[in-house]
Formats: sequence, C-alpha cells, structure tokens
Amino acid sequence: MTFLRAWFKRLGGLFRKQQRDVELAAELHSHLDLHIDDNLRNGMTEEAARRDALIRLGGVEQTKETYRDQRGLPGLETLLQDLRFGARMLRKNPGFTAVAVLTLALGIGANTAIFSLVNGILLVSLPYAKPEQLVSITGTYPRGGIVAMREQMRTMDIAAYHEGQEYNLTGQGEPVRLNGSLVSAEFFSVLGARTELGRTFYPGEDIAGQDSFVILSHALWQQRFGGDPTIINRMIEVGGVSRQVVGVMPPEFHFPSRRTQVWVPLHNDARNTILYWADAFMPVIGRLHPDVPLQQSRAEIKIFQWRVREMFPWQMPAAWNADVSVVPLQTGLVADVRLRLLMLLGAVTLVVLIACANVANLTLARAATREKEIAIRTALGAGRRRVARQLLTESVLLSCLGGALGIVFSTWGISVLRTVLPSDTPRLADTQMDWRVFVFTGALAILTGILSGLGPALHTSRTAGAEVLRSGGRAGTLSVSQRLRSSLVVTEVGFAVLLVIAAGLLIRSFWALSHVDPGFRSERILTARITPNQSFCSDPERCLGFYRSLQNQVRTSPGVSGVAVVNTLPLGGRVAKRSLEAENYTPPAGQDLAPLVWLHIVTPDYFRVMSIPLLSGRTFTDADVSGEPVAILTAETAKLFWPNQNAIGKHVQLLEDKSWRTVVGVVTDIRAFDLQRSIPSWMKGTVFVPYNSTATLEDRRVPAEMSIVLRTSADESQSATILRQAVAGLNQDVPVSEVKTMTMVVSEAVATPRSTATLFLVFAGLAVVLGMIGIYGVLSFLVSNRTQEIGIRMALGAQRRDVLWSVIREGGKFACIGIALGMLGAVALMRVLSSELYGVTSTDPATFAAAALLFAAVAFFACYFPARRAMQVDPIVALRYE
Repeated sequence: MTFLRAWFKRLGGLFRKQQRDVELAAELHSHLDLHIDDNLRNGMTEEAARRDALIRLGGVEQTKETYRDQRGLPGLETLLQDLRFGARMLRKNPGFTAVAVLTLALGIGANTAIFSLVNGILLVSLPYAKPEQLVSITGTYPRGGIVAMREQMRTMDIAAYHEGQEYNLTGQGEPVRLNGSLVSAEFFSVLGARTELGRTFYPGEDIAGQDSFVILSHALWQQRFGGDPTIINRMIEVGGVSRQVVGVMPPEFHFPSRRTQVWVPLHNDARNTILYWADAFMPVIGRLHPDVPLQQSRAEIKIFQWRVREMFPWQMPAAWNADVSVVPLQTGLVADVRLRLLMLLGAVTLVVLIACANVANLTLARAATREKEIAIRTALGAGRRRVARQLLTESVLLSCLGGALGIVFSTWGISVLRTVLPSDTPRLADTQMDWRVFVFTGALAILTGILSGLGPALHTSRTAGAEVLRSGGRAGTLSVSQRLRSSLVVTEVGFAVLLVIAAGLLIRSFWALSHVDPGFRSERILTARITPNQSFCSDPERCLGFYRSLQNQVRTSPGVSGVAVVNTLPLGGRVAKRSLEAENYTPPAGQDLAPLVWLHIVTPDYFRVMSIPLLSGRTFTDADVSGEPVAILTAETAKLFWPNQNAIGKHVQLLEDKSWRTVVGVVTDIRAFDLQRSIPSWMKGTVFVPYNSTATLEDRRVPAEMSIVLRTSADESQSATILRQAVAGLNQDVPVSEVKTMTMVVSEAVATPRSTATLFLVFAGLAVVLGMIGIYGVLSFLVSNRTQEIGIRMALGAQRRDVLWSVIREGGKFACIGIALGMLGAVALMRVLSSELYGVTSTDPATFAAAALLFAAVAFFACYFPARRAMQVDPIVALRYE
C-alpha cells in the first residue's frame, strides 16, 4: 500500500508540474536564505556567505533535477516529453502530417469497418442465456425425425424451426402477408428466451389438435395491434386458422432472422405420413446439458442418425446426413458467410500494410531533412536508443491521429457495407461499433505506427553526428538507405498486385455468373406471390376457378401479352420437392430407390410466357388440365433417367400419385435453384406438371400459394396496380406480395458475389493508388538525391533521353519485382479461395496478365513525372547543387 501511495503521488506530480516547480523553487530559496543568514552571523562577508551556502546546498539547479527525478515517474515523464515534442514537429510540418494521417486513416478506417462486421457477425456472443451451451446440428430432419430425436437424445435438449413460412393475417383490416417460422414447442425454452408479454409455448403444443397458438414479434404487435397489452389470449386469424395469441417477444429477439413476424407451433401428426416424414426437413438446435462436452454430443448424434434412417416409411439414401455433426450455434448460423468475411478482412489488412509502407517512405524522406537536427542531439549526448524512441513516438502519434480519423471514416463505411452486402447476411443489422471495435482500432493504430516508424527510426538513429555536422548538412540525404525505401515500394506493389488479381478473379467470376443463361428470358416479366389460405383450396375447383379467373382478367389488361401461374418461381428461394419413380430406371447401388425431384406445378402458358425453349415433344395444353396425367422434364432429368433414349412417351410416377404420368415434352435446363445450379445437390431432377386437381402435393389438395408471371410492356407500377385490383375483386382476403420484375429476381441471385467483388474492387483501387504514390515518392526522392550526379552526366555528354530512361528503368525494377512477388502470392492465395469462383480458374492467365499490364502502366506513369523532372536538370545549376 505504501508503494502504491508513493506511485500515485508521483503520478499526481506529473499533472501539477508547474505548481510543484514553483513550490520547490520557493523551498530551495528559503533554505538558501537560512544558510546565508547563518554564515553572516558567523562573520562571513555577504559574497562568501552566499558562495558557502550554495556549496552546502549542492547547487540550486542540480538539487532541482535530483528532486524531480525522485518525485516523478521518469519513463512516463519522458514519454510525455516525446509526445509534446512529436506534436510540435507534426504541427510544424502540416503537409507531411495531413498526407500521412489521411493515408493511414483510409487503411485503418477500412479495417475498422470490416472488423465491425466480423465482430458483430462472428465474435459477439448470441444474445441468449448461456450461449456457450447452444449448439446446431448440421443436418436437417423432418417432423418425425425431430420427435424421435427429442425422445432419444440424452446429451442435450433439442428444438427445430422452419424459417420462411408465410401466413395471411386477416380480420384485422387490410389483409397482410406475414413472414413466420414454424417452431417446435421447446424452441424458446432451448434458446432461453423470455416473452415481453404472456408466455412461450408449453411442451406438447406442437401436436396436431393442440397447436392453435401464435406468438407475435414486438414489431408486428406495435404495427398491427397498436401495442395493445390486452392482445394476450385474443383469437386472430393467421393462415386461415383461428389462433390464440399467447405471447409477444421483446424487441431484441429476432431468431431465426429479423424478418420473422410470428412463431407458429409445428403441426406434428404421425398419421399423415407425407407431412410427418417428407414435408419439411428443418434445422435443429440444442442446448447441451451441464458439463456435457461437445464431443460427446457429436458421438450421440452419429448413433441417432443410424437409428432414424430405419424409421422412415421408405428407404433413405446412405448419403443423407452422413456427415452430421454438432457445432456451436453461432458457428452454424454464420457458416455461409465466414469465408467471405475473412476474405474481406484479409483484403483490408493488405491495404493498411500498403499504407504503412507509404507512410514509412514519407517518414524516411522527411528524416533526410532532419539529419542535422538528429546529429546535433547526438552530439549533445542523446543516445541512439533515445533518438529512436523519440522518432517512434512521433510515428505512433501520427498513426493514432490516423486511427481517430479512421473511426470517423468507418462509421460511414459501416452504413455503406450494410447497403452493399445482401440483406439476408446473418446478424448484419446487429453490426455496430462496440468496445471490441474501439480496442481493435486502438491496437491497430499503435501497431501501424510501430510498423511504419520502426524501420525509419532505427535507420535515422544511426546518423553519424560529427560527419553530418562537418558536411554542414549538405550530404545528409545521402545517408538515407535507398535499399530500405526500395524494399518498401516493392512490398506495397506486391500487396497491391495480389489485391488486384483477387479482385479481377472475383469480378470475372461475377461477370460469368451474371451472364449465365438461366434457361428463360427475364426481360419484361413481372412476378407476384398470390397467397390464399390453404383452407380456401380445400375445394380444388374453387381454387382452380380463382386462378383461372385471375389469369383471364389480367390477360386482357393493356400491355399484357401472356399470363401464367407457377408454384415455385425460378431463383425465388422456394423449393418444392417430391419423390419420383421413373419407368425402367434403377438407381445406382447405395442411392435412394425413389430419387427426389423439384416439382414445378404450372399452367399451360408458363413455358411461352417465360420463353423456356422446348427441345422435343410438346408443352402443356388446356386439355391436359382435365385429361390424362402428363409431365414435362428438363433435358438433364431426361438424360439421367433414360440416357441415350427418347424420353417422350416414357412414364414417371410421383410419390402418392395413383397414376403414372406420360412424358410429353423435354425443355431446356433451367437455373431454378441458383445461377450455378439447376437443382440442389441432394436432388436428381426437375419435373413439370399441370396445375389441376391431379397435380396434388399433400392430402390430395391443390397448392394454394402460387406465383403469377406476366409478360408485359406496360409500366411496372401500372401492372402491379392492375394485378392487385384484380385479386381484390375476386377475393379481398387474398394478399399480393413480393411484386418484382424477373430481372430483379435474377439480380438478387448474384447479390452475394456482386457485393464481394465490389468491395474487393474498391480495396484494389485504393491499393493501386497507394502503390502509384509509393513509386512516385521514391523516384522523386531519388531524382532529388541524384541532382548533382545527373548534372555531371549531362555535362559530360549524356542525352536527356538517356536520363529519362535511366530513371524509368529504376522505377521499373521496383515494379517488376513487386509484380512478380504479388503474382506468386496470388497463385497461393486464390487456390485456397477457389470455392468463391465460378467460371474462372484460380490461376486464370488473362486475369494475371491484365493485372501485370495494369501495374506496368501505373508504374510507368508514376516514373514518368520524376524522370521528366530529371531530364530537365540544368547542368550548370546541378554542379552548384549542395
């Protein structure tokens, strides 16, 4: 305690230094006067008395210095002195300070913005009770598998959810379409989430007949019900079912996503085989029991996977969930974006390293003008370590200023990132600047200052004081290491080339993806989701009549040249799966006996409206709606089932269909899942059937929710208004949602690669500019350094063009070495990131050549202006140059 009191007393002295100096001076003069008085009383003269008193006191100034050392913290006081001196030096050189601070601010700001994303998405703990116990099971399971898992798992409590459900909210004014999630009864208790009002679901409230409940999001409660606290236990119409509101979630609860507005219990009915075992394969989450290690739960899920495969009413493929495992929930939620975020973080790290190299070069150039100052300080007794520490302190101070400005830039950058990145990026809306981000920025600023200042500080501190003083400062600049400056330029060129190649490959990948032929024409097509309640279609003829009347009304509207209806829109994010048997088809050994296919249910005009090419046979006609069961396959599907055969006239049977369907046509493959694939990897093909009472999904019912597609030359808003009016005229309780053009749908399908390529392009552009500045700075310094040499050469007969090419050759050497190193680094890096590329190899020669040519051109222009200045040197003036 005594030590701490003394330390704090010394620390306090640092902030009252002037007052303490005044007090010390007064005290010393008091002692001096007392000694003089004693000497005078002893008979000394006044002069002798003063001289003796000073000798006995040890000298006033010496005593002050001794006392200052004892009362303060020498290291901290020295640091404060260095900071004050550094601030004065930066203030005396506003041009250098502004350029260096801005350069560092760009690099640090970009890093802070990207780290804010990484922090908010990957690092910040989930906002649930004991998040370290929450896990995600990597496989997906149907209702029957989830019930079995709930009964058999001993290491964890489990819950399931099915995101992306949609429900009509009726009886509350204008009908509205809600985004919802089906959840098991244990969903909220597993997460440890509490309601703001009411309660969560009780165990068993997801069983058929006991599931007429709903929980509202806070936003929906406020917007549609005015925040009415009496909403609990009220009955509302959700999806055509009267449900009791049992709870309202707090505003911060958004699982599984911010789009979720209602949570509805799963409808578990073991009597309905299709619904129970084939309808929806859902993600599963769990909460580990206390003291249960993750490895134990992984072993248990492997055993369960072997058991659950035997429970299915049909044989499941051996590959289904074969690699199932248990991972932390946070890892599972962000698995799809982790690599892209780390790629962006790596890119901005290269940018800040390039900025460091540039600032180091600026510092070295500035150090050349300070060599006389450093030599004088050395001659007066300053050691090399003391000089280096002073210079390094200036560099760190400079980078801290850049970090402060970088935080300002990063707040703008975060808002831009939220706009550029896809809206469905997990936890994107939760990204903000918190203490982790500020700590990161502070640490990055200090590290940046050390990286950019350490080399120049060590080099400058080697200055030979006597030699520089004898030269009068004339040859000071010659002592600055050209090798160090050149190495820094080579490094930043290499990093910049690496970034340019990565950006080029991603841009080429995006270009290839955006120019993929999707198998249909998206121009002049308007789409919308029409969503009657499923109960409305319990009478198939009523449902069919509704869509038939809707098409007839819209078809006669101005500018409309075609109308059709489909259950799942290509690239729309919905998948309708169905097991299928094909005539004379035997699956390969170890694969499913009944392969899964994507089932498209369409009206006859669908292929014409979407301009889907017919390869053989015919498309559907109106007679097929009520005639014999028929089907159309894609070319890839027909080839899978009947290779080297004509598929027309063959037969397929969908699961639960009583009759076989005759294949009447084969159309081109359609990129329905995404622009890279026609179908998910776990599917085998694509089948189209007519929208009629025989094209059923479950319980022999026609699907109620359909998408309408209009080929129209009219204005988008005008066509949307006509469509809404037509639907309202037929049934006022049917919402119309997701109104967008097919071009927008295709554009959204490439949102992720587009955003990644755009950000890499921005970082690469910044790197190119910084690299160009670096080459220009080094060559400008080189020309200034060689002014006398150039003058002598020109006086001896050297031609101006020889001088020009001499300087360009010097800069070209830096650029060529940097380009070569950058290309080698890109070869190694892009092999690791090849999974993010499409339609281009990680070593694409055209991209590498274009990057090399780009930097060759950049280097030439960066070299040209210093070379031109060297070419214009006057030999007479140069010979007088000091």
